[in-house]
Amino acid sequence: MTSLAETLTLEAVPRRRWTGWHVAAGLTSMLALLPVLSLGAEAARGSTGLWSHLAGTVLLSALADTLVLLTGVGLIAGCLGVALAWLVTAHDFPGRRLLEWALLLPLAVPTYIVAYAYLDILHPIGALQGAIRWFLGYSSPRDFRLPDIRSLIGCIFLLSLVLYPYVYLTTRAMFLTQSANLCDAARTLGVPRRHLFRRVALPLARPAIAVGVSLALMEALNDIGASEFLGVRTLTVSIYTTWITRNDLAGATQIALLLLLIVVALVSFERWARRRQGYATAARSRPMEPLRSRGLRGTGLFLLGAVPVCLGFVVPAGYLVLEAFKRWQFAGLSPRLVSEALNTVLYAGGATVLTLVAGVVAAFALRLSAGRLPALLYRLSTIGYAMPGTVVAIGVLLVVAPLDRFIDGTSRQWFGVSTGLWFIGSGAALIYAYAVRFLAITAGSADAGLARVPRSLDDAARTLGYTAGGALRAVHLPLTRASLSAGALLVFVDCVKELPATLLLRPLNFETFATHLYGEAARGTYEEASIAALAIVAVGILPVIVLSRVGRNA
Repeated sequence: MTSLAETLTLEAVPRRRWTGWHVAAGLTSMLALLPVLSLGAEAARGSTGLWSHLAGTVLLSALADTLVLLTGVGLIAGCLGVALAWLVTAHDFPGRRLLEWALLLPLAVPTYIVAYAYLDILHPIGALQGAIRWFLGYSSPRDFRLPDIRSLIGCIFLLSLVLYPYVYLTTRAMFLTQSANLCDAARTLGVPRRHLFRRVALPLARPAIAVGVSLALMEALNDIGASEFLGVRTLTVSIYTTWITRNDLAGATQIALLLLLIVVALVSFERWARRRQGYATAARSRPMEPLRSRGLRGTGLFLLGAVPVCLGFVVPAGYLVLEAFKRWQFAGLSPRLVSEALNTVLYAGGATVLTLVAGVVAAFALRLSAGRLPALLYRLSTIGYAMPGTVVAIGVLLVVAPLDRFIDGTSRQWFGVSTGLWFIGSGAALIYAYAVRFLAITAGSADAGLARVPRSLDDAARTLGYTAGGALRAVHLPLTRASLSAGALLVFVDCVKELPATLLLRPLNFETFATHLYGEAARGTYEEASIAALAIVAVGILPVIVLSRVGRNA
């Protein structure tokens, strides 16, 4: 017989009970991991001759353009984001409150829409260059024209204007949490105020900068529309052209594997940059006191911070409003736009519901049993967020295509009826790709919300006879509603804006706002897609509002 002390000790240690929630979490992680495994298996089956052919025709030039693009975007977006974060944190000037949230607005404009807008705005025979030539006394584009935006440098510049908010957001949060005591200590050691940024703030913010730059670079890797519009042949564009134009899925798969390796390198760099980083904050620390600037200096600081907002949001959004109004006056609202809006909302909404359910399952299973295996399942379920849409699309196709063939063959054999490509033809494959790509958002939101629910409420629910599922419905979901709603909103907006996966997995004769815009821009008929582009931007403003509120509460 065990003693009373041994019995109490055994009862004090929580038992790791495996339930249906853990099985569901395992299935969720497996569904998220299947595209990656299928991609690796398919690429491994490719011949060495295919690799040498791709290296001679596609890979070297695409890899060089991709690395130059990532280097340029990382440097410009990183420097711009850090400088703007320090500007609104360390300085107090008229309009600073407005800039704090306005600097996030470029996030509402997808990269392909910025390229789409600037291609028309900066066209050699467009209104802007025409006005410049008139002012300078030139009569023809042959006499004077601005440098062509269709270049690698133009692509780097435009992507940086859209992606710098990732660095700004993470770095500003780090600057806000830095204690003024550290700055005071540096001042007492003889560091001038003008050197506080370089000697104190910047070294402490390095982990946040690494996170923001990594996010910006992964978004640049995911881009397909802006790079193709601007004539830059990145690996992502090469995947699309190799698969769709050349009808070479094996080649596209191997290029996607190389792109996945670059993503792994970026994630590894981000973790390496944060290695051995630990910070201790004083219990009664006070935030850093911003330097007050008024008059001409304050106005100059405001204008300096307003330039990226104007170039990254105001100019393209204003162009879209003008062109949409002109299009509406000329032809009204096309019935085609109504069907595209319905497709966009239905598929994005369906993917949001699926992703939200899967994210709650993954996070709740981790809460029920905090061990290595549940934590591993949770991490595996969020792996898709680090992968570009083209890579996810190819992996999903490799999973569902054999399943489609199996269902069609079985139906022919037993019922004499062909089902066709059921998953691909119905759009289920597209919803699956959305869910894999953005599951990390809802899983993270659910995990963050559940972390705020005291464990004592779980015990109280159990003593009242609730099962784990009953406690989730009665206790956890009501208390995490705000966090789950924010996660669902972010997923919905990302699905609306997602272009690469939608282009590659959409059914025949299926158009969303994003694919409509891509098609019109590829044909050079920019004004035809202005209403669709404006609708995407309007939807994209919603998460910016959420992020601005979070920033004010930081």
